[in-house]
Formats: sequence, structure tokens, C-alpha cells
Amino acid sequence: MARVANDITLQQLRYFIEVASEGSISAAADLLYVSQPTMSAAMKDLEARIGRPLFTRSARGVVLTVDGVEFLGYARQVVEQVSLLEQRYVGRQASRRLLGVSAQHYSFAVEAFVRMVEGADADQYEFSLRETRTWDIIEDVRTLRSELGILYRNDFNRQVLGKLMRDAGVVFTPLFVAQPHIFVARRNPLASQARATLDDLAELPRLTFDQGANNSFYLAEEILSTMSSKREIRVSDRATIFNLMIGLGGYTISTGLISDDLDPEIVAIPLDVDERIEIGWIAHSSVPLTEQAQAYLEELRAVVVSYGVEPLG
Repeated sequence: MARVANDITLQQLRYFIEVASEGSISAAADLLYVSQPTMSAAMKDLEARIGRPLFTRSARGVVLTVDGVEFLGYARQVVEQVSLLEQRYVGRQASRRLLGVSAQHYSFAVEAFVRMVEGADADQYEFSLRETRTWDIIEDVRTLRSELGILYRNDFNRQVLGKLMRDAGVVFTPLFVAQPHIFVARRNPLASQARATLDDLAELPRLTFDQGANNSFYLAEEILSTMSSKREIRVSDRATIFNLMIGLGGYTISTGLISDDLDPEIVAIPLDVDERIEIGWIAHSSVPLTEQAQAYLEELRAVVVSYGVEPLG
């Protein structure tokens, strides 16, 4: 069996990566077709060889410790490099390429994800894209359920999000700055206007993404979250919010970047407010980005440019 430093085996590293991904030793064992006792023993032996705990165990599963988070980044690098070596020199089939992304509800993030998957050039792959709540995005990256997170910040939420990210050990990197727009259905009377004002929105249903138990003005996906509205509807997914724009004539506030291919019935109208939306990506501060994560970020920048927006950095 192949071994790396201090008698750690590549099999242990592969087991460890799967356990970290699933958050469960038994679930990882099922996926890899090994017994739960074998998987559990392999993880205990790995921790013993390293000399520190990699997981916090509970009845609900396992969670990476601080050392475990750092170790996962290096384990992924080792396994990925060995896979590339085997592919080039041993003639084995390339292993599945893994990447997890958690994002607020942005169609440009989906568009970039599609491009990345199409360009992966692999017969087998395993990717995940979670459109989810702001708190969960930070938590996903903290626990390495996702390698990358996509979210926004502005002057209103900057301090609160900054503290949450620091506490989680994740770093925000700006991608682009957008002027706020409203999204409305093509048949909405506002769709024919060059610009919209807050007065134009006063009688329309405001549609926002629900933030669940961690609901807060600072965690809202939309700017002007403290603005009062006569009609407010919270939803949990992008398909529903677009259906309500069409069915109820509602609106939401976002970046203005929207795909005609993915969302043909929705249009973006500039909103006349003195605000800006800074979109960025987050990653764990102690874990280097994988090649696949870098490929996704390249596609993300390319998509932004295709909308006529200059990316930062």
C-alpha cells in the first residue's frame, strides 16, 4: 500500500477526505464499500500518527477540528497530485475531479459553474453547487463542505460579515462591484423603464430570500434590507422567486447580471439609489485552492466580463 510521511497511507488520506465531505464515518464507509469499523479504525490510526485529533465526534456525526481543516487542505493536494502522476505515468484513468461551491442566488455563478463542468474534460467527476443562505455559505467554507463561497457585502453589512468570516477562518476576495438593479418579469410595467426608483417599488411585492434561523438584516442577500415594505414575501429558492415575479408582479434587488438563457422571462432594471454591491468569493484561509477551484474562478471572471463588468484584481 502506498505511503506518505510518517507511515500515513494514501488510502487513509482518501478515507479522511470522504469522511470530511460526508460529515459521517458510517456514510463515508458506505460510499467507499468498506465496513464502518474499518473506516473508524483507519481514522483513529491516522489521528494517532499525526498526534492530534482531526474530528470532533458526536451522535450526529463528525466535524473537523481546526487541525483537521488544515490537514484536509494538504490531504487533498497530496491525493490530487498522486492522481495526476498515476494518470500520466501509470496509464490509469483520471480520477473524479471534486469541487464544492456554495453561493447566494446568482445566475452568473450558475453560468460559470456550467462552463467549468463543461470544460472539466473528465469522464467522471463529482461537483456540488449549493444556492443557500448567507450564514450557511460561511459555515460550508469553514467546514470545507464547499471549497468556495460566493456572496456580497456592502457598507451596511461589511463589519458584521467581516467578523463572522474572521471567526470562521475564511477570507473574502472581491470579484466585482455592481450597481443595484431590480429583477422583474418582462411583462411588468417597470420592465420598459430605463431606471426604477424606490417610489416605483412602493406598491409592489418585495421578494427576498429567507435566511432561516439566522435571519438578520445583516445577513440578507438584498441591499436595503431595513427598508419597510407594504408587501413582503420570503422564498427559499431562485425558481420560486422568479415565478412570483411573473405571477404577482413582484421584484427583488440584485446585481443586474442575469442570464437570458437561464432566466429568459426576467429582466434587470437599474435602481436609482446611492448604493453599491460588492460581490466576492470566500475560501478557507489555511487551505490552498485546488486546481478545479481555480478553474471555476477563471470561468466566474470570464462570465462577469461577458456582462460588460470589469472584474477586480
